[in-house]
Amino acid sequence: MVASLAVTAQEIEEILRTTPFAKIYNFKLASLGDGECTLHVPFAKETERPGGIIAGPVYIAAADAAIWLAIMTKLGVKVQTVTTELNTTFLRPAREQAIAVAARVLKLGRSQIFCVAECRTLDDDLLTHHTSTYARVATAP
Repeated sequence: MVASLAVTAQEIEEILRTTPFAKIYNFKLASLGDGECTLHVPFAKETERPGGIIAGPVYIAAADAAIWLAIMTKLGVKVQTVTTELNTTFLRPAREQAIAVAARVLKLGRSQIFCVAECRTLDDDLLTHHTSTYARVATAP
């Protein structure tokens, strides 16, 4: 039995089109699954360091966004969550190329959510590994 997602691909694409920080990097939805989200990040000259290396904040923003969206597949768009911890290990740089980031929810707790993400080249070379903890935001009644 296939699990039903709490969000549609169209809703995720709308979030990517309208959320200011996501628009900066031009994130594109590649795939969506139960507790999973993969984004493509096109190369942009504005985000490179000298020598054509993609700057670290691109990987971090991509991982954080993909994790946020992966959580939405479980909780929907109305449940607010925020990053409380994000650890990044840089394994190798990408140079003047698009990358993909795949995020997965490991444990969906009542107050904390544990996730992982990896950034890779489109040829599947591992670039970064991320672990993250999110918290559900208490909303007013």
